[in-house]
Amino acid sequence: MVQESRGLKPNTGKQWVCAVLVTYYPSAAMIENFHNILAEVQEFVVVDNGSSEYEVNELRIASRNLGFHLIENRENLGIAEALNQGVRWAKDKGYPWVILFDQDSKTQGAFVERMFNTWLSHPRRSQIASIHPRYLVPETGRFGWYAPRAPDGSPFWSMTSGALMPTWIFDNIGWFASEFFIDWVDIEYCFRIRAAGYLIAESQEAVLVHSPGRSIPSSILGYRFLPSHHSAVRRYYMSRNRVVVFRKYFSALPLWTAKAMYAAWRDTMKCFLGEKDRARKFRNFLLGTWDGLTGRMGQREGL
Repeated sequence: MVQESRGLKPNTGKQWVCAVLVTYYPSAAMIENFHNILAEVQEFVVVDNGSSEYEVNELRIASRNLGFHLIENRENLGIAEALNQGVRWAKDKGYPWVILFDQDSKTQGAFVERMFNTWLSHPRRSQIASIHPRYLVPETGRFGWYAPRAPDGSPFWSMTSGALMPTWIFDNIGWFASEFFIDWVDIEYCFRIRAAGYLIAESQEAVLVHSPGRSIPSSILGYRFLPSHHSAVRRYYMSRNRVVVFRKYFSALPLWTAKAMYAAWRDTMKCFLGEKDRARKFRNFLLGTWDGLTGRMGQREGL
C-alpha cells in the first residue's frame, strides 16, 4: 500500500501530479484547453496517436509555447497503449500521481484540488486506486455516466477521462489493456481494481464537461431515450471488449458483471432502435461478439 504522506510536493503541501492527455486529430479549441490543465498540475504529457502532420505540427508549437512534453506516435496505437505511454513517462519522472484526460474533456473550477480533497477526506484513502469526477454532458446540461453503485456509494466503474490515480496501482495490478485498442479500457481497469480489493472514489465537487458519444434524443412509441451514436467501428470494439470483460470477471464479480451485461444490453438496444447505419453497426456487433468469444484482440481492419 502507498503511504498517506507520499505524493506531497516538497515544501508546498500540494500534491505532485502529472497530467496525461491523448490526442487524435485534435482541433484548435481542444489544444486551447491545455491552458486550463497546465494551470493545475506540475507537469503535462500529451500523447498523440497518429494525427495528421498539420495537427502534429500544431501540437509541437503548443508544446514549445506552453511547456508540455509531447510523445508522437506515427500511427494510432489505441487509447490504452497511449495512456500507458503517458503514465510510464510520468512514473519515470518520479510522479506519484497521474490525472488522465481525453482531448475533448474540459475541467471546471479548481478541478485537481477538488479531486485531491476527495482523496484527503476519504477514511480509507490508502486503498483508493482511482478517483473520478462528476461528468456534465454539454448537450443536455445534465450530469451523466451513471454506473451501479458499490456498497460504499461510489460508482462501481467509471470513465478514464478525469481519473486521478496513484502510480503505485500500475505496479500492483498492471497497465491498461493495450489489446483492447479502444472502448471498455476504463471499465476493464475498474473491474481489475475491484477484483484486486482496492477502492474507487467519486468527487462530489469536481466537474468534468464530457460528451459520451454524440447523444441525440430519439423516441419510440412515446418512449424517449438517448442513443450514443458511436460509429460502426466503435461498435465493433465495444461489443468485442464487453465480451472479454464478461468472461474475465464473471466468476470473481458475478453480480457486477451481470449489471454490466444489462447496461451493455440497454446501450445496444438503443443503438439498434434509434441510430443510423444500423445494418453496418449490427454486422460489427456480431463480428465483435465473435472475436470476443474466440479471443481475437488488437486492432481490426476492414470495419
